[in-house]
Amino acid sequence: MTVQLYDTQTQALRDFVPSDPGNVTIYVCGPTVQSGPHIGHLRGALSFDILRRWLAHRFGRVTFVRNVTDIDDKVLANATADEPWWALAYRMELEFTAAYSAIGILPPTYEPRATASIPQMQELIARLIDAGHAYAAGDAAPGDVYFDVRSWPGYGSLTRQSLDAMEPAADADPRGKRNPQDFALWKGAKADEPASAVWESPWGAGRPGWHIECSAMSRRYLGPEFDIHGGGLDLRFPHHENELAQSTAAGDPFARYWVHNGLVTVGGQKMSKSLFNFILASDVLSERDALVIRYALAAAHYRSSLDITDSTFDEAEAALDRVRAFRQRVLRAAGADPQAVAPGAIPEAFARAMDDDLGVPQALAVLHETVRTGNTALDAGDIAAATTASGEVAGMLAILGLDLAEAAAASGAAAAEASALDSLVQSLIDQRADARANKDWAAADRIRDAVAAAGIVLEDSAGATHWNITGDRPGKKE
Repeated sequence: MTVQLYDTQTQALRDFVPSDPGNVTIYVCGPTVQSGPHIGHLRGALSFDILRRWLAHRFGRVTFVRNVTDIDDKVLANATADEPWWALAYRMELEFTAAYSAIGILPPTYEPRATASIPQMQELIARLIDAGHAYAAGDAAPGDVYFDVRSWPGYGSLTRQSLDAMEPAADADPRGKRNPQDFALWKGAKADEPASAVWESPWGAGRPGWHIECSAMSRRYLGPEFDIHGGGLDLRFPHHENELAQSTAAGDPFARYWVHNGLVTVGGQKMSKSLFNFILASDVLSERDALVIRYALAAAHYRSSLDITDSTFDEAEAALDRVRAFRQRVLRAAGADPQAVAPGAIPEAFARAMDDDLGVPQALAVLHETVRTGNTALDAGDIAAATTASGEVAGMLAILGLDLAEAAAASGAAAAEASALDSLVQSLIDQRADARANKDWAAADRIRDAVAAAGIVLEDSAGATHWNITGDRPGKKE
């Protein structure tokens, strides 16, 4: 067993060896909660959810930290007189949590808010000043503290950029900076910003810069060194480059591996709130089944770009329908024994794909090949082989977090809905059976046509009729 991950810093596949094989540690940059989530946020969170699930399968325990940036220029800009920044941030945080939960993203082990770690940020800034890598702006920009990028030879190592080729950091008043690329660690209070967004500090009242937040929170919850730092490809610079510089300059080893997910595009253009080309998570969740969304966002390799169209979700729905239909066939053939669809051992080919930099597309190919093998076994009457294939399918679905529909069906509301629908359809099946017994073929055909018009398919086999909704819902036999 060797898990390999593509490390952004070395730009190469590396064998993943956690510092503690009994506890993999991951820090992922979470949302800045100035507005609600779009589908790009879901894709990013899902990429690391699947990574987390696979590493838990391989190593056992994973400590997973995903932060919430609840104080930021954008949060303050979007606040109103009726909804202060902290209320807006909390409302948006709830929207993110609901969207993540809807598509089965596991809650993090810890989910710190930036505003809860201000003392740790100030302590880290003080260490940087003492080490000669940060400085207070003084009268030029009262309260501001900057990281001195030219004091740290390793600056630019994550993205392999020359300092002289970098754009100036536009995150604070440039008048107090020694170098245009120096970035803000602490921002002095401004007259036009709310007093509730101000904390006292040794350098003057103010609030933290964006980059210092993650360095302080990762250290607080995972220690000075941890295994994986994750986030979207667009965070490599300046955010992750600055995190790496300030943490290592302060003496912390910081992240051992850097993992970045690819972006979602619309018409080939990066999805972004600033470009107004985003698809809100709430909109797509209201139009599509959550499991279809999860499959669609997971089907492309996590490092690749994913261009979203209607066909993206249509193809995902068709793929899931094939899997569901197979599982229903197995369940019927096994006499409704739930063990026939219980998770079993995963195929070795699936494990190899996942070990190879989280190769979900190849893993899904194994999943569908197993479905085809199981269907062939059913056609041949080999129930044992079909049941084995079904167990493998269930095991793979569990690893990928794609067993949500079965979990939902087990809930009271879904079970009640399924029972009521089954009762109604079963009544029509009984009526059709009576009509056929009486050789009233016209009546039997009318019932079949009425059921089909409702999107329900009847499958006649020797001595029994089964039903499903385009491969979506199992029914009982007459």
